[in-house]
Amino acid sequence: MQNGIRKVMEGHALVPVVTFNDADEAPAFIEYLMGQNVNCIEITLRTPAGIKAIELLKKEYDGRFLIGAGTVTNNEQLDQLVKLNGDFIVSPGLTPELQTEMESSKLPYLPGTSTPSEIMWAREQGLDTLKFFPANLFGGLDALKAYGQLFPDVQFCPTGGITKATSDDYLSLSNVFAVGGSWFQKDFK
Repeated sequence: MQNGIRKVMEGHALVPVVTFNDADEAPAFIEYLMGQNVNCIEITLRTPAGIKAIELLKKEYDGRFLIGAGTVTNNEQLDQLVKLNGDFIVSPGLTPELQTEMESSKLPYLPGTSTPSEIMWAREQGLDTLKFFPANLFGGLDALKAYGQLFPDVQFCPTGGITKATSDDYLSLSNVFAVGGSWFQKDFK
């Protein structure tokens, strides 16, 4: 299940979550990340530049840098990412149709959950590696500590409101394999 997302994300504990307004900004940002020893990025599809940035980066950095897409909410976006051979996809939530399409895409995927019911539904679908989003609005560290006891077989990548200062606190939890954060982009500017 999930097309090998854990294997793809291995060694990438920090996942910069980035929104580009212009795809041409992407190469300089990738160089900045590589200078920080970070070799993974989640480019959100919140702007039209997202897909263009992924396309540009896949041409220049494919095989040297993990290039994923975030804020994937529909099948049209998924189809574009399959054509671009994205390295992984991240959705803010999970619906039955989107889950089926993500699995069929053959791209590694990380679906978003927030509540115990959503996590239970995801587990019923055979999913055990989830995004916890938005972490800051749904209990943050305390929620993940509780989820570790409730769902010991599930690993999370929390995103939303995590800062450089709090990222280590999240990574210290046994059920957190990575954290996503926008602080890299803020530090770059």
